[in-house]
Amino acid sequence: MEITVTIKKQTLVVSLRGELDHHTAKEVKNMIEEVIKNKNVKNLVLDFSKLSFMDSSGIGVLIGRYKLIQSIGGRMAIACATRPVSKILAMSGINRLIEMYDSVDTATTKLQEEIS
Repeated sequence: MEITVTIKKQTLVVSLRGELDHHTAKEVKNMIEEVIKNKNVKNLVLDFSKLSFMDSSGIGVLIGRYKLIQSIGGRMAIACATRPVSKILAMSGINRLIEMYDSVDTATTKLQEEIS
């Protein structure tokens, strides 16, 4: 799993490359929580353009981070989900809970509009 983190204004953008499964879920969870705790971020965008697979552990990571972001008054979005990952998000119902966008820029802009 390769994790790239950037901060755009008050939005944390996390790009994942590889598989989000029981082997990598804890690493992703800890990385996101550490940045949220130590930086002044309010929103979270997950870039799934290079995520090839996600299992139920990944769904757990999403739900947990969604609750964390909500608890600090922020919003969360998923950008650029690949076809296999989109299917999992739809089957789990995550796509009804977390906003989904076709680009990181669009997701970031939409989330920033809400806090401006």
